[in-house]
Amino acid sequence: MKIAIPLTDGQLSMHFGHCEQFALIETNDATKEIGTTTLLTPPPHEPGLLPRWLHSEGADMIIAGGMGMRAQQLFAQQQIRVVVGAPAEGPETLVGKFLENALVTGKNICAH
Repeated sequence: MKIAIPLTDGQLSMHFGHCEQFALIETNDATKEIGTTTLLTPPPHEPGLLPRWLHSEGADMIIAGGMGMRAQQLFAQQQIRVVVGAPAEGPETLVGKFLENALVTGKNICAH
């Protein structure tokens, strides 16, 4: 599985559409291990582009702080699972917690 994490200053960006980079982290579901992390610079922000772009990069899932309902629908159309309400932590920490079923999510901070 490949998990996308939107980043600002190396931490989870609270607004995925305006992040500086995406960490794309390969995982082994069977062993719950983190593999290769690739940092990607997203294309300029435009509505609906990031779900298609991340799908083309092989993402199966995105962990985000906040994301509007329309964006969540667009990710679902690309068969990318969405987890929102994640805390501002480093990408490997977030993915590690997710793999161990220990990722605590809060409120989706995006209302649009």
